[in-house]
Amino acid sequence: MIRKYIGKYWLFALLAPLFMVGEVLMDLLQPRLMSVIVDDGVLGLNNGGTGELSIVLKTGLSMIGIVFLGGTFGVLSGVFANICSQNFGNDIRKDCFSKIMSLSMEQTDRFSTGSLITRVTNDVTQVQNMVGMCIRGFVRTGMMFCGGIYFMLKLDLSFGVVIACAFPIILFVVIFFISRVNPLFVVLQKKLDRVNSVMQENVTGARVVKAYVKEEYEKERFQNANGELVGTQLRVLLLLSYMSPILNIIMNISVVAVIYIGSIRVQGGAITPGKVMAAITYLSNILNSVTMLAMIFQTVARGNASMRRLEEVLDCEPAIRDGKEKVPNNSQGGGKIEFRDVSFAYPQGSGEEVLKHINLTIQPGETFAILGATGCGKSSLVNLIPRFYDVTGGSVLLDDVDVRDYKLSDLRDKIAIALQKSELFSVTIRENIMWGDPSASQEKVEHAADIAQATEFIQRQPKEYDTLVAEKGMSLSGGQKQRIAISRAVLKHSKVLIFDDSTSALDLKTEAMLYEALNRQHKDITKIVIAQRIASVRNADRIAVIENGEVAALGSHKELMETSPIYRDIYDSQMKEGGEDDE
Repeated sequence: MIRKYIGKYWLFALLAPLFMVGEVLMDLLQPRLMSVIVDDGVLGLNNGGTGELSIVLKTGLSMIGIVFLGGTFGVLSGVFANICSQNFGNDIRKDCFSKIMSLSMEQTDRFSTGSLITRVTNDVTQVQNMVGMCIRGFVRTGMMFCGGIYFMLKLDLSFGVVIACAFPIILFVVIFFISRVNPLFVVLQKKLDRVNSVMQENVTGARVVKAYVKEEYEKERFQNANGELVGTQLRVLLLLSYMSPILNIIMNISVVAVIYIGSIRVQGGAITPGKVMAAITYLSNILNSVTMLAMIFQTVARGNASMRRLEEVLDCEPAIRDGKEKVPNNSQGGGKIEFRDVSFAYPQGSGEEVLKHINLTIQPGETFAILGATGCGKSSLVNLIPRFYDVTGGSVLLDDVDVRDYKLSDLRDKIAIALQKSELFSVTIRENIMWGDPSASQEKVEHAADIAQATEFIQRQPKEYDTLVAEKGMSLSGGQKQRIAISRAVLKHSKVLIFDDSTSALDLKTEAMLYEALNRQHKDITKIVIAQRIASVRNADRIAVIENGEVAALGSHKELMETSPIYRDIYDSQMKEGGEDDE
């Protein structure tokens, strides 16, 4: 995955380590120059024991120039590494979001909303950090380690004993702790998923929480999820906190060993004090590079855990895909819908069929109502038309073509839906309505609002159509949200219009005015109305009564009153007991 996404930014990925090479080389030159200052400039070992200020000034200026040059290389390396890693992360984040948008309902449910949010945000950041660290970190640690050993041994081969003793111990410590930390990173991300899920549920369901006075319960639930996250994070940090002091102890012992060996060699005249100081600096660079390598491995381990989670999303093939047949988008069909022996069971459910051998034909321009008790399969039936789910048996046809043969965008262009739970976005009322047709004029927007009986309340808003809608429509009532959603569906002017219990928050008078305006001005559109109220469906051309996933009765209101005991029972319970008559 990394190779695929980083390929576009290969130049930056190449320049960053090249400039890092320059920075490290400048760092490796410093100790040798310092030894010259100490030996020749201060102690004057080559001048009869008399120090020379000119050597201190000349070499000091050279060191300042090298520091400036190395700093410039370091800055450029950081700039190019960040350009590469940030663009890398940006591309992955966009592709993950695009993939999520293409997933079917069942796949989205399987991942969970909280987990998908974590993957697109935190997991992408972890992989991005890993890439940025690897581009620079491995070059710096590798060169500092190898270069430090080379220059240190060049000063005196006896210092190799210290390296030979210290390096295996440090390597063992790093491997020991990193191997125990690695498995915790996957657990850590899952705990973060859980925290995000609880947070998302409580933000979206804030009204329910308050209505049932469950704030304390939800606080406890969040605390439990957050406590598990913090506990896992502490285990990681605790293990790493043991590693750092152990490495520091080894490094300090090694420095003492270099000083000891160096003092013996100085007394024997084999090396100078300046070279011992340079050796100490090189040793610190060597051991610090190993410590830094441990931090890089930690970042890589966490990044790999996140990368596997992102690959699960990116490699997930949509369960519902475009049809193989080429169906002209401009076909002349008028919105005829046919269910042929349709059966359906939810993929993530128990396997029990919620729809059983449904056979229905809805004619173009017909107003067709579906009535039934909660859970009888009404919404499941209409969800098969735009292919939110696919049938498990039989077939659904739109204009005599199986919906599975359509290109998804063409199929869904032919269908407009207004749901009971109206999903609005944090934009203006106009922009929410214009989701139905982004190119619609203000006149068409207002016309759609008139049909949906939304004009009156919109005109009472502070800025009318330019009023900003709060997140998830919290600034509007249930009925107002439903009417904006209906306006959006009407504006789309598709061949099929589905109202999935989308008038449940409207009073009967407003609902009647809506259907009257719709039937008067959009006679050519096939309208499917799902409802639980007789008053919402009684004027439909035909009504299908669904019971236990099957069509129990079919006909007009008058016909069903004469032939269907189930329909009459619903009518009696809703209309007669409510003091209303058939008129």
